[in-house]
Amino acid sequence: MLKIITAALILSCMTSFAFAADIEDFTEDTRVFKIYPEITTKKAHFHNKFGIDLTGDLYLPKDFDSAKKYSAIAVAGPFGAVKEQVSGLYAQEMAKAGYVALAFDPSFTGESGGAVRYVADPSINTEDFSAAVDFLVTRDFVDPEKVGIIGVCGWGGIGLNAAAADTRIKATVSSTMYNMSRVAANGYFDADDNEQARYNARKAMNEQRTADYKAGTYARAGGVVDPLPEDAPQFVKDYYAYYKTPRGYHKNSVNSNEGWTVTSGLALVNMPMLTFVEEIRSPVLIVHGEKAHSRYMGEDTFKRLKGDNKELVIVPGASHCDLYDNMEKIPFEKIVSFMNTYLK
Repeated sequence: MLKIITAALILSCMTSFAFAADIEDFTEDTRVFKIYPEITTKKAHFHNKFGIDLTGDLYLPKDFDSAKKYSAIAVAGPFGAVKEQVSGLYAQEMAKAGYVALAFDPSFTGESGGAVRYVADPSINTEDFSAAVDFLVTRDFVDPEKVGIIGVCGWGGIGLNAAAADTRIKATVSSTMYNMSRVAANGYFDADDNEQARYNARKAMNEQRTADYKAGTYARAGGVVDPLPEDAPQFVKDYYAYYKTPRGYHKNSVNSNEGWTVTSGLALVNMPMLTFVEEIRSPVLIVHGEKAHSRYMGEDTFKRLKGDNKELVIVPGASHCDLYDNMEKIPFEKIVSFMNTYLK
């Protein structure tokens, strides 16, 4: 009888948190933002439809009860960042508001898999968001009808691309968004929106493909410029202040180090995103800073959205990078209220 009771107690302890083998404890914590001790964080492992193993940090609300059903949110971005940076901060804030939140590393970056490292691809990255949704909707403690996403910077555009394709996404927040395919094809502010400029870019990247194949390696484009030129635009200085200083630097971050593979730009130029953004029926909130150099991309995208469940919020005085980690500028109260309206 004693053996039976002991076995039952062990089984009870093992199942009380209702976590499968794809969720485990942290072994190392390298997050660059302030950690809330009341928010439990676990390491999560899942895969996308291409068979690439992805890793995320799963944030659980205070007094988490695995027997309950929670609303959940997947978070990614900025483009070239890792989960220990901005997406983790956003996920932690959503967990503080009562959500299960998953901040994840995209394919080929951070702790996620992919044989060739530091590759960006609009199709694979859009799929990464849906893979995160796969993970969340299959948790016993998540209500599959109440799952949303938050994309930051380049992942703001990728998130909207995912929302147009994945009807399981019930609400989307796009913060300080970039349309990465637009920037890659047209340059900033569409200054290089012409056939010759795109041809020149394609020619250079295809020459790099040949060189990469001969060398058996993949050349990197360089992350945020370092050292910083005195005449750098203000938004480049803002990037430097985040990615290259203790404020936001992380050893796994593409932008903090050597950048993406040079040839990643080919897919971004050739496969435009947001083709069907007008067909997103679920709610969308686009948030931008008043002074953000990227603001035009968010406003242009918002003009294409249809329906009475779409909102645009411009944060007074905020720059692009203010919405990375400036707790006085990021409108978390509005973001939480928006999600509560559609997911709670």
